[in-house]
Amino acid sequence: MRSPARPPMGEESRLYRIARRIKRGAAFLLSLGIVMGAMLLIALLYLRSQALPAVSFLQTSILYDAEGAPLDALTSGQNRQPVALSDISPYLIKATIDIEDRRFYSHPGIDPKGLARAVFTNLKSMSADQGASTITQQLARNLYLSHDRTWSRKSKEAIYAIQLELQYDKDQILAQYLNQIYFGHSTYGVQAAAQMLYGKKAADLTLAEASLMAGIPKGPRYYSPYLNMENAKSRQKLVLAAMVKAGDITADEAEAASREPLAIQPLQSEGRSAVAPYFRDYVRRVVEEKLQVSEPYSDSGGLRIYTTLNREAQKAAEQAVAKQVGTTGDLQAALVSLDPRTGYIKAMVGGKNYAENQYNRVFTTTRQPGSSFKPVVYLTALAHTFSPLTTYMDEPTSFPYDDGKQMYHPNNYDSKYTYAPMDMRQAVAKSNNIYAVHTLVDIGADNIIATARRMGITSNLDPLPSLALGTYPVSPFEMAAAFASIANQGVRTEPVAVLRIEDSSGRVLYRAEPQEVKVAEPAQAYVLTNLMESVFEEGGTGFRVSDLMKRPVAGKTGTTNTDAWMVGFTPELATAVWVGYDQGRTISSAEAHKAAPIFAEYTETALAAVPPKPFAVPDGVTSVYVDTVTRKLANQGCADSRLEVFVSGTEPKEFCSEAPALPTPSPAQNKGSWWQDFKRWWSS
Repeated sequence: MRSPARPPMGEESRLYRIARRIKRGAAFLLSLGIVMGAMLLIALLYLRSQALPAVSFLQTSILYDAEGAPLDALTSGQNRQPVALSDISPYLIKATIDIEDRRFYSHPGIDPKGLARAVFTNLKSMSADQGASTITQQLARNLYLSHDRTWSRKSKEAIYAIQLELQYDKDQILAQYLNQIYFGHSTYGVQAAAQMLYGKKAADLTLAEASLMAGIPKGPRYYSPYLNMENAKSRQKLVLAAMVKAGDITADEAEAASREPLAIQPLQSEGRSAVAPYFRDYVRRVVEEKLQVSEPYSDSGGLRIYTTLNREAQKAAEQAVAKQVGTTGDLQAALVSLDPRTGYIKAMVGGKNYAENQYNRVFTTTRQPGSSFKPVVYLTALAHTFSPLTTYMDEPTSFPYDDGKQMYHPNNYDSKYTYAPMDMRQAVAKSNNIYAVHTLVDIGADNIIATARRMGITSNLDPLPSLALGTYPVSPFEMAAAFASIANQGVRTEPVAVLRIEDSSGRVLYRAEPQEVKVAEPAQAYVLTNLMESVFEEGGTGFRVSDLMKRPVAGKTGTTNTDAWMVGFTPELATAVWVGYDQGRTISSAEAHKAAPIFAEYTETALAAVPPKPFAVPDGVTSVYVDTVTRKLANQGCADSRLEVFVSGTEPKEFCSEAPALPTPSPAQNKGSWWQDFKRWWSS
């Protein structure tokens, strides 16, 4: 029998060398693995032996008013009711794990896949914004750390998460998490949240109830069913989809749960009347935005938040709203007021009863401003050489648009027309629709939209003829800020609610630096202001409240089938008032007349300690007497004349007759109706 052939001597030597290298490499890897395993074991034993840090101490964040006096706590106390894991609905447990951390029971506290994805995203953006926090990491953050978005905090969070996993089993960690998680409205933990939302125990939650509730912690304000049910239901569908993907429920069960009506309980009153609750909620939103922190930290981080709120103005606003719309029934109102010179928000009422409904209507962008939008049109017109004497025929008119393919047929209120030439002062005072649309068509809708943007109106506006009549929804907040720019001689100052934020040790975390934008020339803003004073004079749409006003005031009413507005200003305050129904119900004539009294009563009460002050006349304004018939310069041969203001250069040059001229207006007369306002104030 022949022996197998052996490789040549040189080949045998080469294979031998390769085998030796492989053997040495394997030995090295084995040694390295043993060393790394030993190091990992030592690290784990070290972490296991180390005590976790003390639970972070919660300190209430305090709001201060414009005078620096404590106004209110950002939250009025925490609602916590801890329960055992066995006392929590299985639906809620599964929903939470599936949407928050589907590998919870298999990872060691950190999720390597999620972590790798987050690290890659953060390295690309050179930030620490992308999260990959497991349930254990979230618990570590809630118990021991702040909510700063920094690499240092994320590193500590990962270490503490591993320590938690070494010292507690998974069910203990999950139970702690479910009792710590924040659901908004000062409510922590699933038991307290179940009581708040459904009036039942966490153990008794149905699939529909549990899936909606599990979606809230991702964004307690954004997904709150009290503040935005549409967002909450959208998030619920994501939770149900995650449960289907995990195999915990079927697609049919998910569909049925998403359709199931939910009996959300009314949010309970806090047991004491909060000061300016809608403003407080807005400030919380500002703090979270400016500091990039979550709501629990803004509420309980021991912050000192210095605001612009004026207590007396806020009280006046709440009283004026309550007087006109009461505290019961479905009719709602909103008011926001700011100082046009600084942009400081002085008062805010988002609804008539915060305990029943926390939705802040000051920021709703679903209500048409109607004729209160017209000053935006006329400010643009004054910048395009229009004057208070620019006239259009007041008669039924059709306006072609879309290259003549379509026609717009506006009507005046009650279809009343004078069938005569009408000038801008008359159109402003009487809120004439035909004049407003004529103006838009002649100066261009795009120019009006550009003015609106400079004034701070960010809502959608389309360049159509109906824009002149306020058919595109705008929030009361936008309207107040826009009118403030007129009051401030054509300069828009960014609205401000928070002046400064300090941490518990007094370190300044944020300081307001409001931006200013030039909207129009001072002379153009003043002429429009003077025209808007006519709204409160005889024949104007605001004349019914003129007896309540004891000082110079300019404004504009607005009425649609579903909304009533009064937006106006004095030199010290710019205020927007809206009245209507949340559901868009038609308002009655009596209800439509409630916005103006709210504005008048609030303004006078808020400024009770401030002497009446005329609007300052800037350079570039000319005052002359004009004939009311010919709209030429008036002289002694004219039957009727009025004092009118113009942007210098746009006043008439011809006289109505060859008679001697009238005396040159005095500086006091240049101030419009100041003397009349002063006499009314003096005699009150």
